[in-house]
Amino acid sequence: MIEKNKIDYNKLQRGIYVREKRDVGGSVITMFDIRMKLPNREPAMSQQALHTIEHLGLAFLRNHAEWGNRVIYWGPMGCCTGNHLLLEGDLESRDIAELMRETFGHIAEYEGDIPHATASECANYMLHNLAMAKWESRKYLVEVLNELKEENMSYPLREVEEYGL
Repeated sequence: MIEKNKIDYNKLQRGIYVREKRDVGGSVITMFDIRMKLPNREPAMSQQALHTIEHLGLAFLRNHAEWGNRVIYWGPMGCCTGNHLLLEGDLESRDIAELMRETFGHIAEYEGDIPHATASECANYMLHNLAMAKWESRKYLVEVLNELKEENMSYPLREVEEYGL
């Protein structure tokens, strides 16, 4: 597990990062940081676009033939710069690169109603923007996922100053 205060967010690139791994009942759960925006260096995503990416991404991932039964969670980061993905298995960023290309390709090309975006299925069903979700997903796919490099999969760390009491 990488302590959050050791990540240098001023140097963090967009990409796929292993945030942490935990043993839960004999199974390893890997938490990924799916970072779509440069923290502190570009505007965060709108809540509407991120909410739509959450709905479309989760529906796609849960129904994925190979990965669907390993999906624990997919949801937005509070800072609106990406998503968290929890999968069953001891995994690395490269292991899910193709899955993320498929997911964001699906969102970028999606046409139709947003899954589960009705008043009876969503606590804020009017907070969606399909056009912006598609735009953000295409940008991430083309600029990051299709050109994935080591710097997009390894957290930049900073030295943490220790303060005496």
